[in-house]
Amino acid sequence: MLADDHLGRSRENTADPAPYQRAFAAIDADRNQLLAVAEEDGELIGTLQLTFIPGLSRQGATRALVEAVRVRADRRGGGLGGQLMKWAVEEARRRDCALIQLTSDVSRTGAHRFYEKLGFERSHAGFKLLL
Repeated sequence: MLADDHLGRSRENTADPAPYQRAFAAIDADRNQLLAVAEEDGELIGTLQLTFIPGLSRQGATRALVEAVRVRADRRGGGLGGQLMKWAVEEARRRDCALIQLTSDVSRTGAHRFYEKLGFERSHAGFKLLL
């Protein structure tokens, strides 16, 4: 699913599973990381990563960061993405986070509409430096 769109095809290499396995092990070992998956009949149909970030700002608040939201191509448009995000918001509340945030590539205009329908607001400009 990570490679199943125009951005993923250019940055993912699914021929070599080793980097993904190392990343999964690191995520699994960190209590501030959750990798949520949606399954149906034993098949993976959706996923997202939820990271909890303790911070000093906002009076020492913890924030939740949503990453890598993916729904299998043949399941898009059926509400699964909304269910995954609802779960993420509920989990952030359960962990007493002050806010939940995410970034979305500027080219993903459909995703932007999706997040806005869920109540997320555009509030910041994002910056990245590839290393």
